[in-house]
Amino acid sequence: MPDLTQGPIGKTLILFALPVLATNILQSLNGSANAIWVSHVLGEAALTATSNANQIMFLMLGAVFGLSMASNIMIGQAMGSRDMATAKKVIGTSTAFFIIVSLTVGALGVALTPHILTWMGTPSEAKRDAIAYLRVIFSAMPFMYFFSYVMMAQRGTGDSRTPFYFSLVTVGLDVVLNPMLITGFGPFPRLGIAGSATATLVAQTVTLLAMIVHLYRKKSILVLRPGEFHLLIPDLGIIRALVLKGLPMGFQMIVTSLAAVTMMGLVNKHGVHTSAAYGAAAQLWTYVQMPAMALGAAVSSMAAQNVGAGRMDRVERIARSGAAYALLFTAVPVVLIYLADPWVLRAFLPGDSPSLPIAVHINSIVLWGFIAFGMAFIFSGVVRATGAVWPPLLAMIISLWGIRVPLANILEPHLGADAIWISFPIGSGATLVLAFSYYMWGGWRKSRMLPTTPIVADEPDTGFGHPSIDEAEAMADAAEASRSSPSGPNRQAS
Repeated sequence: MPDLTQGPIGKTLILFALPVLATNILQSLNGSANAIWVSHVLGEAALTATSNANQIMFLMLGAVFGLSMASNIMIGQAMGSRDMATAKKVIGTSTAFFIIVSLTVGALGVALTPHILTWMGTPSEAKRDAIAYLRVIFSAMPFMYFFSYVMMAQRGTGDSRTPFYFSLVTVGLDVVLNPMLITGFGPFPRLGIAGSATATLVAQTVTLLAMIVHLYRKKSILVLRPGEFHLLIPDLGIIRALVLKGLPMGFQMIVTSLAAVTMMGLVNKHGVHTSAAYGAAAQLWTYVQMPAMALGAAVSSMAAQNVGAGRMDRVERIARSGAAYALLFTAVPVVLIYLADPWVLRAFLPGDSPSLPIAVHINSIVLWGFIAFGMAFIFSGVVRATGAVWPPLLAMIISLWGIRVPLANILEPHLGADAIWISFPIGSGATLVLAFSYYMWGGWRKSRMLPTTPIVADEPDTGFGHPSIDEAEAMADAAEASRSSPSGPNRQAS
């Protein structure tokens, strides 16, 4: 498996981030394609319904994000320190944990869908469609959760390419099935807006099963084989780390998603045209954030392995390179979208729609704040990779709930909807200031996710480094064969 503790920082970072970026682009293109079909076939009220429902979907995915990240970091640190036994324990415990959590969230979501949408203040003309759409999405949630976990775990081992290939499959299935199930083309049933969600359910399920089969065929460390299923019995130490380290990271995503849901509620008060404009503009924002999110995933995985290897000198260089790339690769799409408005927005809104000029106005205010957000994402990703998970959460709470949401509420009576748009770049700027301040002067360098991970002084890169991960796996296999042979010692349970 790839070793992220060796080689040039910049090149390794870009090569790791590119498949992640491609995966994010595919997923966003999928969402955009779905939005285009819903908007042009079913109308603006249906687009508003999916915008409201998708906020809930992102909130639910955010709830499991922290657990995925904690598992990813623990796997990365174990691989970096060449501790394959611990890596296997993390994988077994995490697998059992995700199965239980995903099934629970899916069942509760289906039951509570109408109440959730009522709490959001979903416009009445969009609510029925939103209920139909969101209930199917909640049915798909267990497969989406586990798909996300398996992809994150592969990145923890240093592999960002395999998740991309399977994302290509799931997006391809979703894009093909979406119009078929919405319109009832050919032998497919006409499901309307529920067809868009059903396409997601089918695509995620089929691809997840294919990915698991692939991992077994490749004898990946991420899957359990006969004789290893006892590892599904949760290890209390790993559960403790998953909860104590994963929940703050999950809370960070929940805090972000709740703020987005709250802002959606403020937007909904200004009518369906403003809501549709916000939904269309938000489709473009996903592309603006993608480079930084890909780089954030890359720096987290790289930093985790280097933390496990005791290479804090490389962790610092990873942070600097990541922030520079985030600045560049976020600014470019911001400028391009700003220059391309309003034409690019016509993909999501008809040319004569009253929502179109509103969406252009929203972008002119909001877009620039994503540059600061992208850089903050890098610093937070590096800090979290050591196990210091509370400071990024506190920074997010302050910037969103101490600044963005209150500012929008305070200024709205005076500025109307503009108060909402202005609060975005101000909140993003605050996030960057807080994240960079903790990176520079906080105590994150001494934090660890796993108790076995060493804390060592910076050491120079001699060019010789540590044994590769493939070599470590070969040594582990040889030791396992020795323990299993008649002449070797009795095999010990992990």
